[in-house]
Formats: sequence, C-alpha cells, structure tokens
Amino acid sequence: MASIQLTFYGHACFSFETAGYRLVLDPYAPGSVPGYPPLALEAHEVLISHGHHDHNYIEGVRLLPEMPSPFSICTFASFHDDAGGSLRGENRIHLIEAEGVRVVHLGDLGGMPEAATLQALAGCDALLIPVGGYYTIDAAMAKAVTDAIDPAVVIPMHYRFAGHGPEVIGPVDDFLALDWDRPIHRLEGASFTVTHPAERQLAVLHPANR
Repeated sequence: MASIQLTFYGHACFSFETAGYRLVLDPYAPGSVPGYPPLALEAHEVLISHGHHDHNYIEGVRLLPEMPSPFSICTFASFHDDAGGSLRGENRIHLIEAEGVRVVHLGDLGGMPEAATLQALAGCDALLIPVGGYYTIDAAMAKAVTDAIDPAVVIPMHYRFAGHGPEVIGPVDDFLALDWDRPIHRLEGASFTVTHPAERQLAVLHPANR
C-alpha cells in the first residue's frame, strides 16, 4: 500500500518521506521559535511556504545526494493575513502527492483560501493546518477551512506547545475543543503514516525537535 510518512519537528516544520526520498517543509531558523532547539535535518528537497525566518531556514537542512523524486507537488497562492496580503504578504499552499496519497501543507495561511483552491484540495488524505491564531488563522477559522476541504486526517500545527512557540499564539486545545465529527488522537510520537484511503481522524503529533 502506498504511503507517506510525516514527521513533525514543531511549529510548521515537517518532513515527508516515501520510497527513500525525503522532503522538508518550512524549517525554522535558530531562535526564531521560542523554546525549540535548532534544526539539524537531512532531505533531498526543501519547500518553503513564505519568506519569514521561522519558515525558510534552508541552511538548517543538509541536502542529500540527488535521486528521482516520487512526489508531485502543486502550489497554490494564498495570503498570510485576511487583508489580501497587505499585513504579512503572500503564502504558498503545497499539495504533495505520491502514488495517489495526497497531503496538504497550508503554511501560514491567514484566511479562507479561494474557492478554486478549496476545490483542488478537497478530499485530501491529510491536511496540515495552522490553528494558533495571531499570525495565522485561529482555531475557529481553521475548523471552517477543515470543513471546506474535508480531509481524512487533520493534523494541527503552528500552535503554542508546553512553552514552545510565540506567546501570542493559542494552544492546540482551542482547536480540539470544537465540534468534531471524527475521533481525536493525541499521539506520543512525532510521526504519522498517511495512506489512501485513510481513516478519518484528528491526530495531534508530539514534536520531535524539543
């Protein structure tokens, strides 16, 4: 069965791995996310949602020797705020697919994506979504975006966790407390394997880099 293994390193940083090929998304710079130690990752490719230092530290990832990528990647333009980008600029949404498994990383999404984008992302196997508010959508808007996309697996990110992350953003509990039509699992580990089809659930990962 085809699968993509996700590993959560805190904030919005994840690795995606299948068939021996690894992507890293949104690595953060040392000191840019309070509480989290510097990253020391390896990957064949690095993807960035936007240019802020807590998401674009390519230097924190050692590039592995080139090999053919099993991933297809589509990007969608969005905004880092709810004011058309006038406050924090643009944000890229990544739709990453391998052998029919579709995973979406929303980056620092600041508002509801356009209808055409929602349609393209609809029914994905896993959705990585910011929920902490202030710099991104908050818990309530994250629930609305999740309902519009209707993924199988929901994985929250970009929230304050046990002293990790900016003090101005909210905890994941605000998101979990909303009315969900799926079971909620707090996992002890940082990794999650996404398959197709995937079991409907909300999975909270324990950051590896803490």
